[in-house]
Amino acid sequence: MSRLSNLKKDLKAKAKLANAKALARYFKTGPGEYGEGDIFLGLKTAETRQVAKKYPDLSPTDLKKLLASKMHEERTVALMILTRQFAQAPLAQKKALYQFYLRNLGGVNNWDLVDTSAPEIVGAYLDLTQEPRDILYQLAYSANLWERRVAMLATYYFIKKNQFTDTLKIAKILLKDKEDLIHKAVGWMLREVGKRDLAAEEAFLHQNYRKMPRTMLRYAIEKFPEAKRQAYLSPYLPNLYNGLVWLGKPK
Repeated sequence: MSRLSNLKKDLKAKAKLANAKALARYFKTGPGEYGEGDIFLGLKTAETRQVAKKYPDLSPTDLKKLLASKMHEERTVALMILTRQFAQAPLAQKKALYQFYLRNLGGVNNWDLVDTSAPEIVGAYLDLTQEPRDILYQLAYSANLWERRVAMLATYYFIKKNQFTDTLKIAKILLKDKEDLIHKAVGWMLREVGKRDLAAEEAFLHQNYRKMPRTMLRYAIEKFPEAKRQAYLSPYLPNLYNGLVWLGKPK
């Protein structure tokens, strides 16, 4: 039996029907929902990680097959393995893993898959190599929801290193996005910027809060003191810099 077959067998051995049904509901797999058609085995993240640890050097061929799977946990385990391979690879080998990830973005097609891999592969690679970050802007303009989320979440790696420029530029590109999962991602990343540089976040908010979807704004200001949070959510926003009042309701 091949290593790939053994890995799949290990995952199925941990399958739980009740958990699978709950996860299918949680990840919105019904008709017309963002995760339509996704199939779950019902594993907990820790259980999937245990399987990933058994196959740290799985080949690109096998990883590609897993990323093409309809089973959510098979795609999850592939990304866990790929992320670890990237972290442990010498710099000279990271490019191939990064390029492999981009070629197989079709399998990175739910928010948990994006959030656990994009910062640690795309963000890390671009920061380590200092290559141009054009790919992030290409993805930000993609018609594909998950590619746009990859663009936003990749910048989380930069945020952790106090680099905010790309986060704020991509956030502005996505201000009028129609997808709730993008609203949440942008708001979350703005909140992370604010944890490190509140002035940078608030400068962005003062320029753009009226254009932001309500969910995006709420995520961005979630940790603000209640009085300030309510000020941003009210029809008027007191200008905290010069005491003037900005009229207009966030849309």
